Amino acid sequence: MKKLIALMAVTTLASTSAIASIALSGAASVSYDDNGSAASAISSAATLTVTGTAGATTVTGAYSMEGASMSTDSLAMATAIGPLTIAADMHDEDSSETAGTDDGTGDAKADIADSDDTGITVSLSVPVGDATIATNADGDVTISGTFSGVTIAYAVDDDEFTGSASIAGMDVSITNDGGSTTWSIGTTVSGVALTLDSENDISAAFGLSGNTMTVSHVGARAEVAATTTNWSTAAADAYTTVAISRALTSGATLAATYSTDDSSLTLAASVSF
Repeated sequence: MKKLIALMAVTTLASTSAIASIALSGAASVSYDDNGSAASAISSAATLTVTGTAGATTVTGAYSMEGASMSTDSLAMATAIGPLTIAADMHDEDSSETAGTDDGTGDAKADIADSDDTGITVSLSVPVGDATIATNADGDVTISGTFSGVTIAYAVDDDEFTGSASIAGMDVSITNDGGSTTWSIGTTVSGVALTLDSENDISAAFGLSGNTMTVSHVGARAEVAATTTNWSTAAADAYTTVAISRALTSGATLAATYSTDDSSLTLAASVSF
């Protein structure tokens, strides 16, 4: 009997330890959109993320729950051995695309077959002074570091430079990819969080009687010319959205968003756990 009790105790301890290394999280939402002058619509979505950890190894799976089935969105494993980081993508996502028409949405001109995007990435990160040099199995080399509060990263093989810094209360980020530069600036003035970027997009978020109000302006977009694989994408006019959200004691968040793009009002309830 004592041996049986001891065996049960060990089994219980092992089970408890296994459960303690698994973390569950997720989110769910339901939305009603009046779609302006078009027909209204109701949509919902729910996701579940399972993360298992054993020492320096982590396995993460993300799943979408729709209707009577659960589908896999991603499944990955990551581990570290000294300065080596090994990451494995174990889920082959459907990357196929059906040919579309020249209707200004940039659809593919011909069917695109599904390709296998699973694989293993091995990267090496070595500190050299205040900088870190990293490389992976594809030969991509990245040099990054923080100097006097300014964070800089340069991808040698991709000819990409990124830099970010907090200067006089402003968060500044700049990226140059093959000669094309984009930037964004964020700051807070009198409790209002402001963001401006190189595409003339502006947003302002601030508290309002227990609610959070976010006003965003999306700049106009020029037409994107057709390529050998895709039709052209039509130009888009600028528009503004106003969103008011409130976190409830029940754990849910209610939000109402009005968009001048199609004069629509969207009501949404969401929860994260």
